[in-house]
Amino acid sequence: MLTKSSELRAREVVNVLDGRRLGMASDFEIDAETGQIKAIVVPGPGRFLWLFGRNDDLVIPWERIRKIGVDVILVEAPGYTEPGRAAIQGA
Repeated sequence: MLTKSSELRAREVVNVLDGRRLGMASDFEIDAETGQIKAIVVPGPGRFLWLFGRNDDLVIPWERIRKIGVDVILVEAPGYTEPGRAAIQGA
């Protein structure tokens, strides 16, 4: 299945472990050599239009993505614990 990155950015990211809405996917980490997506990035709380705010972004490794649906991306994010979030460790 091919999907444009702009379409992925329009999808909400939800943690399947507790049902928490983490925010909208805003960016991706891509391996420059292979072109593969390595992680999705969700802006930290308080960010406005992905421009303003000082909180760290939530970086979710590709291995933690469980399902990409029509309007939501389901992830397994056990390390997520409210603001001040850091990168979620890979499997």
